[in-house]
Amino acid sequence: MVVSAPSGTGKTSICRPLLREFPALRFSVSFTTRPPRRGEADGRDYHFVTPDAFREKIQAGDFVEWAENYGHLYGTSRGVIEEIRGRGEDILLDVEPRGARALKEIYPKGVFVFVLPPDLAELQRRLWKRGDGDEEVRRWRYQKARDEIQEVFWYDYIVVNDRLEQAIERMRAIYLAEKCRRERQMGIVSPLLAE
Repeated sequence: MVVSAPSGTGKTSICRPLLREFPALRFSVSFTTRPPRRGEADGRDYHFVTPDAFREKIQAGDFVEWAENYGHLYGTSRGVIEEIRGRGEDILLDVEPRGARALKEIYPKGVFVFVLPPDLAELQRRLWKRGDGDEEVRRWRYQKARDEIQEVFWYDYIVVNDRLEQAIERMRAIYLAEKCRRERQMGIVSPLLAE
């Protein structure tokens, strides 16, 4: 399950409860060159690495996707995805739209969800409230968020984060519905038909 959203939409606040509720759902911790924010922990929120270490991973083909955002590099580990899939567990990825598009090419049966703010005024309010950077940085992030919203049309699902509890419930419903898809349940169905 790949979740994308413009900065400030509340994607992390929506995804964390799912990870607590479903033990078989694992979070793919991305690599980044940006410094940790207050309260973030290495290995839990991101793997914080130097730009040189990140570039070495690119050269080694360690990332299934990577991109530069806000002057920092972000990437998804190929090895982590394959390890989690190999254990038969589900994986939740928090990836920006360019990375999500790359993942869709590699994993076309994945589930792609785009989280939207209720409106642009609320998005702008949330970005300004975060206080990341100066006025120019916030304006740039707001414009980037508006551009990312244009990507919504190729995602499988849309969740509007107008009220957090409802958005969490919608994401939960998507996860449960996708778990019940016929093609995902054939391991149970096939033996029943064979008897």
